[in-house]
Amino acid sequence: MSESGHSQPGLYGIERRRRWKDPSPGGPQNLSGPGGRERDYLAPWERERRDGSEETGTAVMQKTPIILSKPPAERSKQPPPPAPTPTAPPAPAPLEKPIVLMKPREEGKGPVATTGASTPEGAAPPPPAAPAPPKGEKEGQRPTQPVYQIQNRGMGTAAPAAMDPVVGQAKLLPPERMKHSIKLVDDQMNWCDSAIEYLLDQTDVLVVGVLGLQGTGKSMVMSLLSANTPEEDQRAYVFRAQSAEMKERGGNQTSGIDFFITQERIVFLDTQPILSPSILDHLINNDRKLPPEYNLPHTYVEMQSLQIAAFLFTVCHVVIVVQDWFTDLSLYRFLQTAEMVKPSTPSPSHESSSSAGSEEGTEYYPHLVFLQNKARREDFCPRKLRQMHLMIDQLMAHSHLRYKGTLSMLQCNVFPGLPPDFLDSEVNLFLMPFMDSDAESETPPRAGPGSSPLFSLLPGYRGHPSFQSLVSKLRSQVMSMARPQLSHTILTEKNWFHYAARIWDGVRKSSALAEYSRLLA
Repeated sequence: MSESGHSQPGLYGIERRRRWKDPSPGGPQNLSGPGGRERDYLAPWERERRDGSEETGTAVMQKTPIILSKPPAERSKQPPPPAPTPTAPPAPAPLEKPIVLMKPREEGKGPVATTGASTPEGAAPPPPAAPAPPKGEKEGQRPTQPVYQIQNRGMGTAAPAAMDPVVGQAKLLPPERMKHSIKLVDDQMNWCDSAIEYLLDQTDVLVVGVLGLQGTGKSMVMSLLSANTPEEDQRAYVFRAQSAEMKERGGNQTSGIDFFITQERIVFLDTQPILSPSILDHLINNDRKLPPEYNLPHTYVEMQSLQIAAFLFTVCHVVIVVQDWFTDLSLYRFLQTAEMVKPSTPSPSHESSSSAGSEEGTEYYPHLVFLQNKARREDFCPRKLRQMHLMIDQLMAHSHLRYKGTLSMLQCNVFPGLPPDFLDSEVNLFLMPFMDSDAESETPPRAGPGSSPLFSLLPGYRGHPSFQSLVSKLRSQVMSMARPQLSHTILTEKNWFHYAARIWDGVRKSSALAEYSRLLA
């Protein structure tokens, strides 16, 4: 600038051109210096000269792209190559289709599907095509999208931790199979809780109980209906039958109530004999102390029998009454007494104020089956069969128990020659011959001296089907019976166990049984 403060454009232009033309080792000088307006400015003629002759020591900011091309002969046959992609990719466009990325989880976890939108069930997921991540995103960074855990149906909501494979396999295993019966009520009439280990949380269950006098074959019948066959040794039966030594002493084999459940989820309850003389003899000879509410031993034995019968009438779907001869009138009197002192069905709270007539209409009563065990050949005669049905119907005429209409020997083809309407009043009666009757009938008849027997190769006449065939028919008839609700709510196996325990406690403390015991004394 001049002394007067005005700029001199002429001198500035001359000095600028001089510095451009001055050859210096560092190249052209920057007139404006650091922070000036014209940093790195080159004249057009200087830029052309530097393109051809640039020194090797100069720092290169960008690498020169290398393009590989084919000879002109091959280039004419193919379309022109696409333009080289820029080094900086553009920003990714918004996705129109959902993207599903499958990636492994950590150890012990299943696959994870990340999705940006919900896809319809059953549709195939689109192929994973995602653009390259931008420069600002680190390598291995996951997309910010929701993560869903893939699991099988029926397993409930997604759990934070993976299920243990051992637990999952245990749920698929069948329930534990019982090999022998266990105690539900011991010989001291106390409840046992060991049976709940074999029960499940499912409602399809059938409960079958048995009643009968001493030595009628209750344990044998229950074993054949549950898990054993007539060909097996009786010592291997699930319910231990009366041994020969026990028969000689006149004792009873079963005490209390025994429990067994099959793989078909059918519960069998075997009981001690009702009105048993052996139990009475044991009380008298061993000087066992009676409970304070009972004064005489025979009263205590009868009350034990009534408690067991009333309990079975409340917690069983089917009750089988076994007798080995026809018939004992005291047995029917005992059944009617047990029905009278039977505890009522528990009602819901909203029905507690209902009338007595409505409660009587909803009272539960089981199916009652009369099994004539050790039947003889003449018992299978049609005339004798009609007389037995008529007598049972008359004796049980005033009973609310379901003693007719659920089991029929005529419908299971035991008597193929009789019409279905042969019996005027058919009750639930089934005849079972002696177990060794098949072996006796297969023995060929002996011929006299000097004569050959006629039809020696044919089996002997029995007058009834084989024992094994009758057992199979009885089993199918019992297992196909209806399974009404025992209470006003549907019970699972475990719920039934707790319900039975509550009923047994109520039977032991029943005021009706206590009043009946006072009248007997």
